[in-house]
Parts: sequence; C-alpha cells; structure tokens
Amino acid sequence: MKSLLAAALALGVLSAPASAQPQSAAQTEAEADAAAAAVADAKINQLIVYGDDPCPESTNEQINVCARLDDKERFRIPTNLRDNPNDPVNQAWGARAVELQYVGRSGIGSCSPTGPGGMIGCYNDLVRRARAERQGADGVNWDRLIDEARQKRLSTIDERAKDDEEAAGNPR
Repeated sequence: MKSLLAAALALGVLSAPASAQPQSAAQTEAEADAAAAAVADAKINQLIVYGDDPCPESTNEQINVCARLDDKERFRIPTNLRDNPNDPVNQAWGARAVELQYVGRSGIGSCSPTGPGGMIGCYNDLVRRARAERQGADGVNWDRLIDEARQKRLSTIDERAKDDEEAAGNPR
C-alpha cells in the first residue's frame, strides 16, 4: 500500500509550484476529498491495552485504536466469555418468573400465530431480547474510538502536506 504522501502526490493533492496557474475552490475541495478518502481507506486495528501500556503508533497504512482496561484484567478471560449467561443457574428468580408469564399465551401481545395482534408480542419479545443482549456487551464503544482516531489523523494532513511542500522547495 502506498504511503499517504505518495498517494497524495499520485492524486495531485499537493499543490503545484507558485508559477503554475491558480487552482479554483472546487479543485482544492476535490483534492481535500481525495486526501480524506486515502485516509478513510487505511486499515483500522482495534486493540485492547492494559494498565500503562502504550498504544502502538498509527502508520500511513494502519490506524490503531486502543481501548484501555485495568492491569488486573490482563491475563483474565474476557468478561463476556467467563461464564454462560444463558445457563438457567445464572438467571434470577424474578427473570424466570417474567419468562413464565408468556408460556401458553395467545392473542394480543403473545407472539403467536393464532389470535389477533400476535405480531405485537413478537416485536416486544425482540426488544426484550435486544435489551438483554446490550446489557451483556463489553461496554467499549469502538465506533466512537475509531471516529476520534480518524479525526485526529485527518487534522494533521494539511500540516504534513505544507511541510512536504516546503521541503520540496515549493512554499505556499
């Protein structure tokens, strides 16, 4: 995979020398979109780091997004794999009683093929199961962490391009 600078040069993102004809706003916007697309195509590596361990630096080809956990969790089995959440032993009596109220129901709110309004109960059952699944999640918001890393990376593109232009002898 090309480096970001090589990709920017290939796409013509970096501006031409001052003697060239001036660029329109639409051209510079298109170039900025192309640079953003090059960053968006980078591989995203999701890592969990423990204690004070550093998060590996991102490269031009790969964005590292780290979630931090306590050092005491380093050699433990992840919390979502430690036991079987579906095991009846792990269910509280109150939860089992709620499940029993749906046994043998038919009609409105029942999720059964018989009686009017059985589909309403199917939706309620789906929502109830989704909430239970969400409560068992690991609690790391990977989408937010990836978005923050992507924004951090995009914020440095203009500065690096300016530095590369000055190094090439083409100051803006």
